[in-house]
Amino acid sequence: MVIPKLSTRPANFEAARILEAAGIHPLLSRLWAARGVCHPSETKLVWSAMIPPGQLTHVQVAAALLADAIQAGKRLLIVADYDCDGATACAVGLRALRSMGAIVDFLVPNRFETGYGLSPAVVDLAVQHHAGRPDLLITVDNGIASVDGVEAANAAGIDVLITDHHLPGEVLPRALAIVNPNQAGCGFPSKNLAGVGVIFYLMLALRAEFRQRGVYPADGGPRLDQLADLVALGTVADVVKLDANNRLLVTQGLQKMRSGRMQAGLRALFAVAGREPRLASGFDLGFALGPRINAAGRLADMSIGINCLTTDDEALALQLARELDSMNQQRRGIEATMREEALAAMEAASPTIGATVCVYHPEWHQGVVGLVASRLKETYWRPTLAFARSDAGELRGSGRSIPDVHLRDVLDLVSKRHPGIILKFGGHAMAAGLTLREDAYEVFLEGFDAAVKELCGRASFDPIIETDGSLESGYANADVAGLLQQQVWGAGFPAPIFRDTFRVRQQRLLKEKHLKLNLERGHQRFDAIWFNHADALPEYIDAAYRLDQNVWNGMVTAQLIIEYACAPE
Repeated sequence: MVIPKLSTRPANFEAARILEAAGIHPLLSRLWAARGVCHPSETKLVWSAMIPPGQLTHVQVAAALLADAIQAGKRLLIVADYDCDGATACAVGLRALRSMGAIVDFLVPNRFETGYGLSPAVVDLAVQHHAGRPDLLITVDNGIASVDGVEAANAAGIDVLITDHHLPGEVLPRALAIVNPNQAGCGFPSKNLAGVGVIFYLMLALRAEFRQRGVYPADGGPRLDQLADLVALGTVADVVKLDANNRLLVTQGLQKMRSGRMQAGLRALFAVAGREPRLASGFDLGFALGPRINAAGRLADMSIGINCLTTDDEALALQLARELDSMNQQRRGIEATMREEALAAMEAASPTIGATVCVYHPEWHQGVVGLVASRLKETYWRPTLAFARSDAGELRGSGRSIPDVHLRDVLDLVSKRHPGIILKFGGHAMAAGLTLREDAYEVFLEGFDAAVKELCGRASFDPIIETDGSLESGYANADVAGLLQQQVWGAGFPAPIFRDTFRVRQQRLLKEKHLKLNLERGHQRFDAIWFNHADALPEYIDAAYRLDQNVWNGMVTAQLIIEYACAPE
């Protein structure tokens, strides 16, 4: 196990003073300022503060194309991705387009049969679609790398409109329009929109186009803000950076959930996950709802997830949510077995851990290798890839990275250094997928390790837990814990972790694996817990911890969740 180092996030006292002067809670002012918030306007997470859709390249062109197609009665087909971002993006597109009179259906590629994105094989499926041959394909959360797929669609006489957020390659597909904040020349200030955010913006632009055409009055048309719960779920589940605009979108979605105004499918997912929508948080979206949607794409067919998010029938939504919950339990079992096999294989081989970690087993499940990579990355703190064998005899890999290493850039370098061994790849800084020639595995291992060393100039990495320093004793209470829980934290805007020295007054094991503690700091005593840590602690500890609420028999008290602790230096 890699031992983390504790650091303290640099403070920005001037920004904190400005925020506090605007009436923001002093602790929130300090935390937000340390995360780059410099002006009170960045904390106004209301619709009027959202970046206008018109700043997205091609969005007006795309909106006009859609408006023309809808008014001409053309058949539209959304081509989705098989993760939670893709499913929520598809649901937003379906609900919004249908509310504006479109004839629209969806097609989601099967992870095991056609692979990711708009491939020529997916175009063949689209041509034969049960709802009729489409006139226009709309990609959501994919398409920017689908050069061959778009050519196949063009050859079949089907137009393509791409909405995506992934990084483009050197060649762009020949689509009618590409809406992607990360394409060259796009001046959209937030490069961190998830796929669901991009299609939501396009739907806003489409409604504006219909207003301009006189189809709707100046402020009329469908209430697209009612889709904010789906936008929030996809944004959090895809772990995109929560810049001010994404925090706004997630905040609006959480407010809908907390007030009970959400899609039937989300209400059902909260129910099967045993979570309370009134207390909805980003944690619920990322660790309870998101994995249940993702389970469909990993083990079966994401259509189940999309149908759950698009039905208005409460009973059907609950039935589908139960199916997703069952799949998620199955996924967790498969993942646990694979993770144990991966760790055992690495220990048995006494591996020399280089700059990277790669594991492969021909019997592993393709849909779960990404989760194995994620767990191994945490164990070894290296860029990690896990591979399974496909029916076609290729290796399908999924990778997770660490903040120091841009994974897609590494794979791009390997593909240039060793042409032909990677059949296809895509992704972003922290996660990526690839297909590899089976006979090229050993060559790839060496090339992958060398590429990481070349791009980073390093062969080893240390995990760092970045803290917000000491928590002022006056704020170490259940009310402040509740205030912190109500905020939007996540990728690029991490939840606060504090660091203080405590005296350990009591410690005992729960279920033989969790350390339950009673800690003392000054005149304050705290209940604390360190999950999945069974080793006893010394009398005094330097601890990194989160401030949480513990609800027991109707009583709400403060509880510390220990992230790491050691003897003070």
